[in-house]
Amino acid sequence: MESRSRSIHKSTSTMISAILFLSLIHTSHCFYLPGVAPEDFQKGDPLKVKVNKLTSIKTQLPYSYYSLPFCPPPKILDSAENLGEVLRGDRIENSPYEFKMREPQMCSVLCRVKLDAKAAKQFKEKIDDEYRVNMILDNLPLVVPIRRQDQGYPTVYQLGYHVGLKGQYTGSKEEKDFIHNHLAFTVKYHRDPLTDSARIVGFEVKPYSIKHEYEGKWSGNTRLTTCDPHTKRTVVNSNTPQEVEANKEIIFTYDVEYQESDVKWASRWDAYLLMSDDQIHWFSIVNSLMIVLFLSGMVAMIMLRTLYRDISKYNELETLEEAQEETGWKLVHGDVFRPPSNSDLLCVYVGTGVQFLGMVLVTMIFAVLGFLSPSNRGGLMTAMLLLWVFMGIFAGYASSRLYKMFKGSEWKKVALRTACLFPGIVFAIFFVLNALIWGQKSSGAVPFGTMFALVVLWFGISVPLVFVGGYIGFKKPAIEDPVKTNKIPRQIPEQAWYMNPIFSILIGGILPFGAVFIELFFILTSIWLNQFYYIFGFLFLVFIILLITCAEISIVLCYFQLCSEDYLWWWRSYLTSGSSALYLFLYATFYFFTKLEITKLVSGLLYFGYMLIASYAFFVLTGTIGFYACFWFTRLIYSSVKID
Repeated sequence: MESRSRSIHKSTSTMISAILFLSLIHTSHCFYLPGVAPEDFQKGDPLKVKVNKLTSIKTQLPYSYYSLPFCPPPKILDSAENLGEVLRGDRIENSPYEFKMREPQMCSVLCRVKLDAKAAKQFKEKIDDEYRVNMILDNLPLVVPIRRQDQGYPTVYQLGYHVGLKGQYTGSKEEKDFIHNHLAFTVKYHRDPLTDSARIVGFEVKPYSIKHEYEGKWSGNTRLTTCDPHTKRTVVNSNTPQEVEANKEIIFTYDVEYQESDVKWASRWDAYLLMSDDQIHWFSIVNSLMIVLFLSGMVAMIMLRTLYRDISKYNELETLEEAQEETGWKLVHGDVFRPPSNSDLLCVYVGTGVQFLGMVLVTMIFAVLGFLSPSNRGGLMTAMLLLWVFMGIFAGYASSRLYKMFKGSEWKKVALRTACLFPGIVFAIFFVLNALIWGQKSSGAVPFGTMFALVVLWFGISVPLVFVGGYIGFKKPAIEDPVKTNKIPRQIPEQAWYMNPIFSILIGGILPFGAVFIELFFILTSIWLNQFYYIFGFLFLVFIILLITCAEISIVLCYFQLCSEDYLWWWRSYLTSGSSALYLFLYATFYFFTKLEITKLVSGLLYFGYMLIASYAFFVLTGTIGFYACFWFTRLIYSSVKID
């Protein structure tokens, strides 16, 4: 049988914060919109079982179901997929499995396949790489229930079942590949006693490997001796497994059992979204949050008290006509608002950061409200892409406003760079990664049509919106500096070792990263270990804490810098909080070597490529927050002090 593969991818304030945090955790588990309208089934109604991609946490390369010689239906039909599903590598197709509502089936024969050398090699490769088969019934993914040994813990669900397993025959040391060719499905339903109709609330499977036997020659009516509904003989173990070898036949069979459940349709995803980690993780997260909140409060108190004393002192000095003895940040008032070197590039990055901040903020609000539940496959990625495109108007506005303040006149050039720099770099990396995926004949490769659609979204909508925002921003009156800038730049005195730009920038990134790194563990686990992530309420709180931490650490280090008579704060304010992206990438590297089992070069390149994109985006986001915090802070302090 020919294999087919298609390349169609954050005192009282602390108490209030804790209460808010706990309520958001509760929200994150309980409140979501299921995403699709419920469908009622009467007894005997046909149920459409669909197959999705084959996935592996070892290779991170998805393949279409029919890239392996599984039993095909008479005609393979593709389901309509949204942009997010295509980018994720989902390939949803019909299957030959025939289910009828509340009508159990025992040992239904799907088909008999005789493997040639090529097909056997394909199966062995997928078994070695621990690929899982994903299926869908009534928009619910197929799961394998794993019951924990310790009592009191709920059942954990694993998405999809393994294509097969490796093992040894008794008395042999040679490892063989065995295929899961018998599937015992369990369909759970919630019945309405008034209408006798039912809604599907669970889709589970127990896979077995069994070498089926039969008498005589194979025909369409051949009865199996290993599994026979007439004699009530069922498959309950894999004691006589089916080996994968060239020229050997494999008979694929399945059972379907129906179980009535008390779970209502609106709550059917709750079991899937249950966190499989122990409570120790939650305690460590809460502890981390409290520490960050405590540090933020201390930083804010020290900053405000020091600043208030300094302003009072300087104003008093002026009234006593002792301004000549002034020291500290007031000395650089004539240079503090001097435009920095590469001011155009700073404008571009600030504008891009505003665009990214807007996208993340709106996406999180939608996610917390439940509009992006896992039942809406690809919804999160689609929403992020569309929001990025439409947030272009804010990027253009922010960059041109800053550009005009720097006395710039070529706003169109800045608008074009804002529209193209960040997306261009990301698109280039993505294109290279996509070529690598395509070279592996993986279904995760984004097809030409989708790539073209992304370019149309970029140049057809995002770029014009950036220019519209740039035009509006440039037409507005320029932001006036609170103090005049001297014509001749002041010489910066020699700085202490701890005020070295590289050192202070690297120190500045630690606190923002510390605010998110535990949450980062869960996000990476969700992406790379094929698990659901649906604690957006908590993620939103962590995001707010990240904003506060980035702003505060940038302001404090900017204040120390100005006190050292170093007025080159523009770029440093951006890089101080932005350096947290470096720690993010280093953590991703640590995660790769400690948690993942990726061995293939292409899979490793994919991981580091995507994490590089994520770190770059995190740099732009956190850097912009730090920049605007320092921008507000410097304007505030220099407008609060009397200057001749």
